[in-house]
Amino acid sequence: MILKSLLLTNFKNIASATLDFSPKINCFLGNNGMGKSNLLDAIYFLSFTKSFARLPDAMLIRRGEEFAIINGRYLRNGTDEEINAGLRAGARKSFKRSGKEYKRISSHIGLFPCVMVAPADQTLVTGNAEERRRFIDMIISQADMPYLEALMRYNQALEQRNRMLRDGYDDPLLYESVETVMDSTADLIRSRRRENIGLISEIFNHYYNEIAGEGETASLQYVMSGDKYGSLMQAFGQTRSRDAALKYTSTGPHRDDIALTLDSMPARQTASQGQTKTFTIALRLAQFEFLRRATARTPLLLLDDIFDKLDTARVERIMNIVGREDFGQIFITDTNRKHLDEIMALAGPDYRLWTVDQGAFTPV
Repeated sequence: MILKSLLLTNFKNIASATLDFSPKINCFLGNNGMGKSNLLDAIYFLSFTKSFARLPDAMLIRRGEEFAIINGRYLRNGTDEEINAGLRAGARKSFKRSGKEYKRISSHIGLFPCVMVAPADQTLVTGNAEERRRFIDMIISQADMPYLEALMRYNQALEQRNRMLRDGYDDPLLYESVETVMDSTADLIRSRRRENIGLISEIFNHYYNEIAGEGETASLQYVMSGDKYGSLMQAFGQTRSRDAALKYTSTGPHRDDIALTLDSMPARQTASQGQTKTFTIALRLAQFEFLRRATARTPLLLLDDIFDKLDTARVERIMNIVGREDFGQIFITDTNRKHLDEIMALAGPDYRLWTVDQGAFTPV
């Protein structure tokens, strides 16, 4: 899959931009805050229908303007396709594929796979369990529509249960009607997570070792909440009184975690900045490889300022990895021209470079 061109109007700090891309390497050079990351976020938006930075749609519209447009033209499975997103303050966003509006925007997820590596990824290691659940759910949802549907049903029922807890409901039958939905979807969610985290862990270990070199051992492990109670229905029965006091549901797939360890110790407590960066890049490369295998399509790879806080040896290893033919189309931002020149040299003649200044993109 290739993103052939992108047209932006009033997206974040980008007033207007039209870019035609190389099918291999596309580099963006500029100081921080100039709009490099915003361009990658626009590409991400076309794949996921939302911002990588988790900003509300209204905040994606350029200050002082009333609307924003993101238009991407792709070559997918040998066919030209167009994705168009329209944002307007105070209105529901428009999302179209080849001119047709989606009835359910969620059905778009996974059709145009994309992986973004960004500085904010450090929260996968240092942040709370919610960050890691979101990471794994986004990966599996792109490759498994039944998983996405089960996750959406579970979250809707969870929201109902939490609302009942906040409002002080005490009718066991009402709780059981909602908990039955949660229990039936939780089995699928947890079995798919367990299976896929095992596959992702194998790929992750390969990339971590390739980037870090010898002497470090990193691993992932799925940790379920409330498994001491047996079934989820039993857990709900045992914890309902406590949940009523807490005003939220304290056990279930929405409380599960992925344990990240480095040399058998929790990575969030022991990893240096460079090791944390290596950890997150390896996780994202594992996501890329997993999606490539699961969807039979090569995702777009977006690399946003990934070389900061890494020693020279790790930078060189990463550049050698992403320069391989099996990584398809890549978009890279950096403040350092040297890094970009080295990557473009690996790519041969098939690359394009832009400088970025105040939301304006100038081909070099």
